[in-house]
Amino acid sequence: MNTLIGFGRDIEYHFARGLRAYLTRVARAVGVGFESCSLDLHVPTSGYVALDRGLPDRPGHDLALVWDEVHGWSAVAEPADGDAPEVLAYLGGAEILPPPRAVVGFVDRLPVAGASGPPVFREAGRHEDLVDRLPVTGPEGLLRASSPTW
Repeated sequence: MNTLIGFGRDIEYHFARGLRAYLTRVARAVGVGFESCSLDLHVPTSGYVALDRGLPDRPGHDLALVWDEVHGWSAVAEPADGDAPEVLAYLGGAEILPPPRAVVGFVDRLPVAGASGPPVFREAGRHEDLVDRLPVTGPEGLLRASSPTW
């Protein structure tokens, strides 16, 4: 992982911490803990939240949420046999990092929810464009230019 440093701020460090905090808040909002999550900090960055529910029309499939820095949130069904996950829907909307309550609404509307095709919010990389929009925990928030209201 490359590290971008600008004006005394380690962008990738703050991005990783902020994304972890955001994913934790989304996980809590949908009723699971951070142990149900994973992060891939390579470009394109993505996050994964395993849900504790399935869909009646997809028995034997696990339901999960996937966030990536290009398309935002999607819901996927994962077959038990290890085949590739099937994207069920994209949240879409106007925000790459919607509030956790918006993600809960998306999950509540499944299996029919969200945009039919993948929205494209941004190009992968350039995490400095997202870092100030993510939540912060701890004293390193003092180094950030602004903090969103989460």
